[in-house]
Amino acid sequence: MTTTRPETAEAVLAAIRSRRVVRAMTDEPVSREALETVLDAGRWAPTAGNRHLQRFVVTDDPATLRVLRMVSPGMIQRPAAAITICTDRPRAAAFGFPPDAPGLHVDVGTAAATLLLAAHAIGLGAGPVTSFSRAAVAVVLRLPEGWVPELVVCLGHPAPGAPAPMRGGPRLTWRDLTTWMP
Repeated sequence: MTTTRPETAEAVLAAIRSRRVVRAMTDEPVSREALETVLDAGRWAPTAGNRHLQRFVVTDDPATLRVLRMVSPGMIQRPAAAITICTDRPRAAAFGFPPDAPGLHVDVGTAAATLLLAAHAIGLGAGPVTSFSRAAVAVVLRLPEGWVPELVVCLGHPAPGAPAPMRGGPRLTWRDLTTWMP
């Protein structure tokens, strides 16, 4: 078993604690290098059986992003780039996963969390979007047959003076969310 140095562990925990959904972004482009760094981190996300059934479709084209926003009511921000996490359904079926297998959705979630943390770690703002027309996004992004768009990660540079993160009530602690079993 490998051990993590205390300073590394604290840096990771600090990134987890300080990451926020960014809904206000500047129009400054996101560099190809930054996008590749975030995507490389995404490949390290845990997956069901280490099969990597999710696929990433990236766009930083302003016209494509405009159309993507038109079919995505949940895309409040105006991102400079977007990574759409798709499930490769034919590949999943080849491995014996039924279309409604929970592991497929877990893979999307772990990939999204990893992409969001990676973006934050390199100074980008990011926010997930799940409110969109799957059929329209598939057309806009010219997805291959059987690739199903599941979640869009919007990326950009955080706008200065952006509104504070949304609060859903009092801040919960881990104790509020946990039940210990004997």
